[in-house]
Formats: sequence, C-alpha cells, structure tokens
Amino acid sequence: MAMLPNPLPHLTDDPTGKVLGLDLPPGRLIGPASEPLLWLADEAAGPEDWARLSPARRAAGLHPVLLGGIRELADWDLTPPDLMTYPGDHDAEDVLADFWEAYAEEELGYESEEWPGLALAPALQADPDRRAAEIAGTATAEGPLKGARLALIPARRSADIPAAIGWRGPLNHEHDVARLCAVLRSWEDRFGIRVVGLTSNELTLSVASPPTTSEEALILAAEHFAFCPEAIETDLHEYASSLLKGGSWTFQWDK
Repeated sequence: MAMLPNPLPHLTDDPTGKVLGLDLPPGRLIGPASEPLLWLADEAAGPEDWARLSPARRAAGLHPVLLGGIRELADWDLTPPDLMTYPGDHDAEDVLADFWEAYAEEELGYESEEWPGLALAPALQADPDRRAAEIAGTATAEGPLKGARLALIPARRSADIPAAIGWRGPLNHEHDVARLCAVLRSWEDRFGIRVVGLTSNELTLSVASPPTTSEEALILAAEHFAFCPEAIETDLHEYASSLLKGGSWTFQWDK
C-alpha cells in the first residue's frame, strides 16, 4: 500500500501532540517506533472525545476512529499495511460486481446479470464530520463500541483507515481490505460516510447523506450485500427500507 508521511513518531517525545497542534489525552503508539500504525488512548472514549480530537485530521492528517470490542487490539492479528494494495488502485463498482457475481445467486437467488450498478448520490443532508461526531458519541454509550478507545490513524481519508492499520475483519470475505476501502471511498464521495468504529470483525460507518427514495435504497442494498453478505438477514427489499434516512451503517463479518 502506498504510504503517506507519518506524523506519529513526533509523539514519542511529545505525547500530548503539541508539536502537531494537538492536545492529546494519555495514550500510546502502536507499531514500530519508526513507523507507528496508530495512536491509541489509554482510557475508554467519552461522548465528546471524538469531536475534541477530530481537528487532528486537518492539523496533522490523523483520522479518528473508535477501536473496541471484547478482544484486545493485540489479538486482532493485523496485517502489515505494506503487504496490502492501495485503495485508489481499485474500482469500487468492479469490486462490488465481482462479489455480487460470487454470492448473489446462491444467497439471494439473483443472477450475476442482475447487478444494478451503483446507487446515485443524494443531495448532501448533513456535515459528514459533524454526523460522525454524533454517531461516535452515541456508539461509546451502547452496543459493540461501548468502552472503545479513540485512535488516530495516518491516512489519506477516513475510508482508508482499515487498510492503513492492516485490519483483517473481513478476512473470510476478502483478504485484501484495500479493495473494500475502494468501496468505502465511493461511499464517502456519494453518501458522506466516515469510518467511526472497528472491532475485530465489525465496521461502523456514519452516513451524512443516506438514500431518500426506495429505488435508490434498493440499489444501495445490493451494494451492501456485495460488500458484506452477512448484512442481509432477510431480503434486499426489507433491508433497503432500513437504509432510508439512517445515520449509520454497521457491517459484521463471520470469523
């Protein structure tokens, strides 16, 4: 994977991040000293912590994400990011069409030729970063991200976070998570998503501009199925109705 200049080594001698224009709570660097993967807070995140650290994205190119779940980060079995490809080298629709062809007939009864393409982008409905802070604040209080700790990741954009840390949550679906990050980039462009949280096998996204029509929601439901077949527990039409005006999406892959 193509690497960016990494500002995290500055935190070795300046743990509060003042040299980067930050004011960090106690935390530590994860990964090699010369090229850390991330900064991780020592304590569980509170409802306001995401908003407090989100300026790190503009100040230092560090994107916030909640890391949580019942397994410690040391047990996540991360892949060295340089062994992954670069998300920008993949086409989102090609990736999704490949998965649709592989799974749609067996799981849903659809032929590969019935792939509907990509859903159109709706009008922007909320500020993506503000929506991310809202969803993150709620996520720290309940669900699989309760007790999660805030991390800062050097990445080009929020959509690249899973590849930037070598996340292997979808390992049984796709070995190269950069291909899924290409889809996240497309969703970031069309729906204003941000990667809000990761557990060892679950991904939580905030959504600034969800679909507003049943037709577009159904097309997006096909995208979600291709991205994570486990997401569809009923059928595409019923799942599509849950996407209308929803502020977050969650995907969980079987381990």
